[in-house]
Amino acid sequence: SALASKATGFPIAKVAAKLAVGYTLDELRNEITQGATPASFEPTIDYVVTKVPRFTFEKFPQADSRLTTQMKSVGEVMAIGRTFQESLQKALRGLEIGVDGFDEILDRNLDAEDAEDELIRQLREPRHDRLWYVADAFRHGFTLEDVHEHSKIDPWFLVQIEQIIRKEQELRGQSLLNLDRDTLWRIKRMGFSDRRLARLLDETESTVRAHRHGLGVRPVFKRVDTCAAEFPTDTAYLYSTYEQFCEAEPSQRDKIMILGGGPNRIGQGIEFDYCCVHAALALREDGFETIMVNCNPETVSTDYDISDRLYFESLTLEDVLEIIEVEKPKGVIVQFGGQTPLKLARDLEKAG
Repeated sequence: SALASKATGFPIAKVAAKLAVGYTLDELRNEITQGATPASFEPTIDYVVTKVPRFTFEKFPQADSRLTTQMKSVGEVMAIGRTFQESLQKALRGLEIGVDGFDEILDRNLDAEDAEDELIRQLREPRHDRLWYVADAFRHGFTLEDVHEHSKIDPWFLVQIEQIIRKEQELRGQSLLNLDRDTLWRIKRMGFSDRRLARLLDETESTVRAHRHGLGVRPVFKRVDTCAAEFPTDTAYLYSTYEQFCEAEPSQRDKIMILGGGPNRIGQGIEFDYCCVHAALALREDGFETIMVNCNPETVSTDYDISDRLYFESLTLEDVLEIIEVEKPKGVIVQFGGQTPLKLARDLEKAG
């Protein structure tokens, strides 16, 4: 129920508890819509939610990395976007495993025949990294039918990944300066990060970001409101996307931003989320508006009522800077979320 609650904004556990003591659905009001809808009002979403598990097989080299009916992930990341491609690529970079999307994974030293054999083998076995081999298969000339035949993944999802790879192939070798506003906007709508674009265009992330800002291509923030914007909401549960109208509506209060810990993993678990939650509660007591940034649906920090404003975003420099640009907080707390936000500290300081 935790994932469904985070994905829809509907407090399933709270409503279930009240139903258990005798309330009926029509007696309970939806807090997010300020009571405009009853709990019996089915949540309506106008976005795509993607959850991707986080595996740490590198910590257990003797473990079998094939995915079976046994749970093998140690954490998970959730991402929200207006399109599946945007949501998927946001989730992949939120895993914090050194990828910015569909990075190449196949050994480049393999000749054509060995590469094809390796791709077929990887496609047939469901492992934690199979999605990246699917992408590499398209790069090596596999057709949609070939990939489906070997992987048995639904063709709809394969089409989405294939379109991302085709766009990457179009971008390779191009000059960043040749990307006009409309082109760059469409690329960002597909979920490409600045760092991924920098690798494809042989530029630096800061150069791509400066060019994007110069063209006025910036994300807007939409609200998770359980009703697809049919009713107004005061609950600031937000995600980024590339559209025209921003629903962030930042206040003029003194604000402090807290960066969460991202997906659980070996060595960085729920204890850091405990610190983030209590930091938010303490700052609220001191009169500050609290802003939480995290992408882990398993945590308390991503409950919409813990902080004043919740941004369900990956903890990357690009995503955090865009939130800072909109909210303009007095400060950003990085020390409570573990290594994930600490790695951003120096770059955030450089950005002012």
